[in-house]
Amino acid sequence: MFDLTLPWWEFIVRATLIYVVLLSLVRISGKRTVGQFTPFDLMVVVLLSEGVSNSLTGGDESLLGGLIVAFTLISINFAVAFVTARSRRAQIVVEGRPILIGRDGQLFKEALQAEHVAVAEFEQALREADCELQDMRCAFLEADGKISVLRKRP
Repeated sequence: MFDLTLPWWEFIVRATLIYVVLLSLVRISGKRTVGQFTPFDLMVVVLLSEGVSNSLTGGDESLLGGLIVAFTLISINFAVAFVTARSRRAQIVVEGRPILIGRDGQLFKEALQAEHVAVAEFEQALREADCELQDMRCAFLEADGKISVLRKRP
């Protein structure tokens, strides 16, 4: 139960590498992945976690190995949160920045396509903001995947 089949430091290296690669893949896949999970997105995340589980532990099934991996992942996540809260540059690298997707009643479809966001999601954000397209001053796809709509002043 407590006997490791790998050196303790290998668990830390494995967890760190998997964390960095998965974070990079999530950033590359676009903001929609982060902000608005569809059933398909949820399925991908579950399968992804299953797919990398052996990479994290290297086949070790000991309790201690699992605890080392869990502690490492939580520590890395805490460190990333700590750094991004104090550094704007780090925050942009990890979380991204808002993207302008519409201005003065004009929707930028190329920007939506580049970020893998459907026009229907943009239209939903307009409805939630109780705003018609012609009344929109600007719209942003935020770093967390949400769409913010600002109305023109009357």
